[in-house]
Amino acid sequence: MTTATFTGDSAAELAVVSRNGFVESRHLGSAVVVGREGELLYELGSPSSPVFARSTLKALQTLASLEAGAELDGEHLAIACASHIGTPGHVALVRDVLGRAALDERALQCPPAWPLDRASRDSLIRSGEASASVYMECSGKHAGFLAACRAAEWPVETYLQPDHPLQQLVAQTVARFSGEQIRATGVDGCGAPVFAISLTGLARAMSRFATAQSSSPFAIFRNAAKIWRAQLEHPWTIQGAGRADSVVMEQLGVFAKSGAEGLQVLVAPDGTSVAVKMLDGSNRAGMLVALQLLLAAGSIDAEGAQRVLPALRLEVLGGGQPVGSIMLGKDVPTTF
Repeated sequence: MTTATFTGDSAAELAVVSRNGFVESRHLGSAVVVGREGELLYELGSPSSPVFARSTLKALQTLASLEAGAELDGEHLAIACASHIGTPGHVALVRDVLGRAALDERALQCPPAWPLDRASRDSLIRSGEASASVYMECSGKHAGFLAACRAAEWPVETYLQPDHPLQQLVAQTVARFSGEQIRATGVDGCGAPVFAISLTGLARAMSRFATAQSSSPFAIFRNAAKIWRAQLEHPWTIQGAGRADSVVMEQLGVFAKSGAEGLQVLVAPDGTSVAVKMLDGSNRAGMLVALQLLLAAGSIDAEGAQRVLPALRLEVLGGGQPVGSIMLGKDVPTTF
């Protein structure tokens, strides 16, 4: 079994951080672009090496929940795919998914957390409430898991165990959509099993959501089309207002999903898909690189890319004032 991702020797320079004209840091990583048929269009670094795909797997995990019988649609389906910031709107959707499955937030086994949204967090603290699992960014996915277990009459108490029928179905779904064998299994930050596949496999898997048809004779592809539609119709659920993933989805119609440890996936409406992994685990430049690769592929236009740049928070501050920026590294192409 593979026990490591790629090394610096096989990585590309994807981004640099400049302060007052001095390049202070460099982000090495790997990236890949695939077309709507899964064909390789461009690669940087070592995209065939395995990565723990972290939260970029959420659409695939939610697809397994639908396959198991979870009755989710619209915003309730989108929140199951989200890494949300814990606003009252996000939390209400999670509680509603649980309530429809005759459960409440006590069934959630993701760790307790405060909302990532500062205003929501401050409001809870002022009211004297404690952190709770329902505010954790992955609580929507866990609520979807629980809804699936209820529908399939599987145990809810052990829904995160790797040998649970739902998690076995998730693993099968990841393998089927990526076209790869899972190369390692671990425990994600939220407690769910997380799987290692290549960036190329991840990009191909996510492209299949864009190309899935609601009229397909196969239920798994009808469900994939349903997930694609729900996320793009309700982008605020996926992260939150003003956050990069949600802004890119809302303004460009491009599916966007970030994951911990430097993961970023973008999928254009034409099915062109980009997957990026920063080797140092930083998430601050992944969206910039992914947007540039979609731009180089001709799947988005320069005007649209420029429009969403403010949401990426690329400024470097000194004394509270802009003194530099996060920029593309020398290995990222302008076209290919």
